Amino acid sequence: MASVAELKAVLKDTLEKRGVLGHLKARIRAEVFNALDDESEPRPSLSHENLLINELIREYLEFNKYKYTASVLIAESGQPVVPLDRQFLIRELNAFEESKDNTIPLLYGILAHFLHGTKDDIQSTFLKGSSLQPPNPNLGRQLSERRQMGDHLQQEKGRRMDAEDAHASSTMKR
Repeated sequence: MASVAELKAVLKDTLEKRGVLGHLKARIRAEVFNALDDESEPRPSLSHENLLINELIREYLEFNKYKYTASVLIAESGQPVVPLDRQFLIRELNAFEESKDNTIPLLYGILAHFLHGTKDDIQSTFLKGSSLQPPNPNLGRQLSERRQMGDHLQQEKGRRMDAEDAHASSTMKR
């Protein structure tokens, strides 16, 4: 007969594998926030810039299926429940979409512009949403490896400089 601890472990593993546990935790956080939120205290007014930024973030969150995070953002920020029209956002940002793929969030296009754009393009932002792929799960590891390689190269350079200084110093003493 299985112990209670073993049953709990199996249940937890099953819920994690199905992706249910993460959703439950996020949902509980959202509900706790809503319960603790004092609705009698008025929210500060939402500036035009914050409205646009929040909408870009909401579009990104929903694209990546972070729906509970998006629901907390909406509740906490006072963002309208109905998303702003994409064309309205593009007009407000003084940008235009080169790509016909309007399923990619605008943030991806903005990021692509700043990663691949030239200094001459600063006047208007080109939103090339399709130039970026959906999130790469190995990206954090790759960046960490690059950073470690850079640190290693910097240390090697420092050692060479120290060795050259020591050699120059001994040569001057002669």
